[in-house]
Amino acid sequence: MDWKNLPESGNVEDRRGGGGLPGGGLAIGGIGGLIIAVVALFFGIDPSVILGGGNSGQQTQPQTQTQTQGGQTQSGTRDESYQFVSRILGSTDQVWTGIFKQSDRQYTKPKLVLFSGGVQTACGQASSAVGPFYCPLDSKVYLDTGFFNTMQQRLGGGGDFAYAYVIAHEVGHHVQNELGIADQVERKQRAARSEAEANSYSVRLELQADCFAGVWGNKVRGSEAANLTQQDIREALNTASAIGDDTLQRAGQGRVVPDSFTHGSSQQRVNWFNKGFQSGNPNNCDTLNVPYNQL
Repeated sequence: MDWKNLPESGNVEDRRGGGGLPGGGLAIGGIGGLIIAVVALFFGIDPSVILGGGNSGQQTQPQTQTQTQGGQTQSGTRDESYQFVSRILGSTDQVWTGIFKQSDRQYTKPKLVLFSGGVQTACGQASSAVGPFYCPLDSKVYLDTGFFNTMQQRLGGGGDFAYAYVIAHEVGHHVQNELGIADQVERKQRAARSEAEANSYSVRLELQADCFAGVWGNKVRGSEAANLTQQDIREALNTASAIGDDTLQRAGQGRVVPDSFTHGSSQQRVNWFNKGFQSGNPNNCDTLNVPYNQL
């Protein structure tokens, strides 16, 4: 993937080197808190590490230890992590601006915050252990780029397009926020009669974000500048499979509990990413109106 040919974004905020989290637990509420909490389950991390203090023992280290300001190192040059994230975000901005325009809608571009150790958001405090996440209360994607190392070492995934898929998935949550889908799902979760039912709505939300990531991938594939290869596509599919709830549960606890799924099985994640990737049409990503056993 020739990501250096993609357009840059001016909406990357670099907070790396800011020191870790201040004292206290995570202040969460609404769907923002929900998304932050379930991302921990997404990556097989004990949510109590994020929600109630404690230490994961495997704090992700940022790829660069250099103090940065405005995306620049002390030497005045932007590091490669910043450039990569900026261009992937810029390409998602371009894709979704065009898609929204086709429907006579205006797309509000999200911001992406790079951080190391921990970060304060409108959805509360979070540590690097939570993995990448989106906060709808401030319309920002949060990412410790050290997570890409975790993808390689713990999830068996890696490669530029796989890393880009992770960013595009979080941007997919922003698209849901823009379209009012996130609010719709939150209302359904509040009215749910059981934890399993509430989880099922979370699965629908996450699979749709996978599909939206696939839509972005389709548009990038159609661009000669990106030069996507079959190897790139395999890397993204491998990542989608590696972060399925069943795969993570089997590895983490030795058994699979479908009622506790919050992001979908490996096969579901691959299928919905592929649905968006093959069609390039976000209208094919309606996970909310598909019978749950047919997702």
